[in-house]
Formats: sequence, C-alpha cells, structure tokens
Amino acid sequence: MNTEDLAAAGTTGPVTGPVVRPRRLRTTPAMRRMVAETQVAPRQLVLPLFVREGLTEPRPIASMPGVVQHTRSSLLAAVSEAAELGLGGVMLFGIPETRDATGSAGIDPAGILNLAITDVVGEVGDALSVMSDLCLDEFTDHGHCGLLTPDGRVDNDRTLAAYAEMARAQAHAGVDMVGPSGMMDGQVAVVRAALDASEHTDVSILAYSAKYASAFYGPFREAVDSCLEGDRRTYQQDPANAVEGVREALLDVAEGADIVMVKPALAYLDVVRRVRDAVDVPVAAYNISGEYAMVEAAAANGWIDREPAILETLGSIHRAGADVILTYWAAEAARLLRA
Repeated sequence: MNTEDLAAAGTTGPVTGPVVRPRRLRTTPAMRRMVAETQVAPRQLVLPLFVREGLTEPRPIASMPGVVQHTRSSLLAAVSEAAELGLGGVMLFGIPETRDATGSAGIDPAGILNLAITDVVGEVGDALSVMSDLCLDEFTDHGHCGLLTPDGRVDNDRTLAAYAEMARAQAHAGVDMVGPSGMMDGQVAVVRAALDASEHTDVSILAYSAKYASAFYGPFREAVDSCLEGDRRTYQQDPANAVEGVREALLDVAEGADIVMVKPALAYLDVVRRVRDAVDVPVAAYNISGEYAMVEAAAANGWIDREPAILETLGSIHRAGADVILTYWAAEAARLLRA
C-alpha cells in the first residue's frame, strides 16, 4: 500500500516511504553540480559580431538589445573581451556602405568583412577561432544569398563560382574558418576545392547544413540592414522537414565540412539531435536573433527571470547534441558560467 492508502485505512504504525528517492541528488547546490549531466563551457560558445563600414561609433540594434553594429575599432574591443572570457570563437558579418547585384563588396579584398577579418586576427591571434560568414546576402542590393537569373531566381551554379572567390578572399585575409551559409547545392565542395587550390588547406569549413526558412530571422535582417526582396524558401529548408536536414548534413560531411550546423536552434532541437546521431564531426547550432529577442523582450517586461533563462536556453541546445553554440549571449553567458 502507498502512503495515501495507509492514511486512508487509519494505519497508526510507521509508514514506509519509497526506497528510491531521486530528490536526494537535488538537495544542495553542490550535489546538483556534482551530478549535472550537461554543462555548457565558454569554450563551446561562439559570438556573432556585426561590423559596419563607415561607422564612427557603435550603432545599437533596436530589436536585439545589447547587440550593436560595430566600428572597426569597437570590434577589436569586443573580440579582445571574447578572448579574455575564453570563448571558442567569433563569427564576423560585414555590412558595406554600397551594394550591387553581384555582392562584389563581399569579394573585394578591401571590403569591410575582409578588412575586419585581418583586424581581428591581428588583435587576438590564436586566442580565438576567427570565423566569417561566407554568403552574399549582406552585400547584394536584392538581399538574396546568391546571384539572380533575369527572371529573379537564385542561380545555384553561378553563385557557387562567387562563393569560391569569396572563400579565397577571406582565407587571404587570414580567417581560420569560413561559414558558407547560403544553402546552395554543392557549396561545401566548391569552397573546399577553392581553398585547397589556393594553398589554404588549413582553413576549415563550418557548414550551415540544415538552415531553415524560419520566421525567427527578423532581428538579424535589421542587424545587417537587409535588402531582401521576397523570401528564401527556394533554397533554405522547409521547417516541416527533419530527415532532409540530416541528408544535407551528410552531404556536407561528404563534401569536406569540418563542422556541420543546424540553424535556428530552439525550434529545431530534434534536428540537432538527429544530426548529432548521424555524423562523426562536431555539430554546431545557431541560437538566432529571434530566439534572443524573445527572451530579452520577455525579461524586459518582467515575465521571466533573464539570466537563468539564458543558461537554460543554452543548456537545452547543448543537451540536444550541439558541441558548439553560436549565440549573441556568448560573452555574458561566459561570465555567468564562471560565477
């Protein structure tokens, strides 16, 4: 009989409770730390950073409180702090003053992103993995991730040729890892071949393998002053599909990806788990702008406890299987984890 049955029967003798009591391992903070199954470490966190050409001071991004478009000088302060905090790396995004149909500013050695790569590598050296977004969307006047055909479709194979040029430019600037994020078929193979042919065999590839056409990208588009016309559903993945995400990751590994990534993270934790189970390379997940903005907005309204929510969010992504997490909270989370 259980305790309630004994009480109802009027038993006056000693009550025997459950033998197995999982709560014993939750009794103190020290006990909970000792048996914790998942622990995010600062080394697993990558901080995305935006640098804008022509700025004289950092410009706040309204939909992402605490995040800014950096100047070249304020960017160096941010990466120095990231290195001091023991983060795993930074992911750089460039915002040019002028854009065109082919995104030429992203390939130009004197373009803002390539200059920023050289700046950051010179500032932090090997203390951080310096990563760069390899995509045309920030540099095109139509906002798409590739070159367009006359009827407005994204031309996969012409875009691949542009990605090869962009990869060589970023490698020449000194980047450690490129992040092809445009979801073009064959992009990893083309980037790997371009890097190897230009004697940049040590530059690694973080493949945006399972990148979904998500509703949560809105704040990012403000962050890069996106010029997007239409949507990206013909090349980014359908949110309904999980098996397809695994297929894309396996293709990227076969093409030479060193790390594969799922983006976004929170609405696709099941995909993170499936990809982790399917591949034998590290798995990353991108805790994207909309996910960040939701927590920040709820905390600003007093609806949630902000700092525990940050750590719970990152813990859930790691628990799902992500070895590396790109997050705008990376620096703050590192401080919280140390505390």
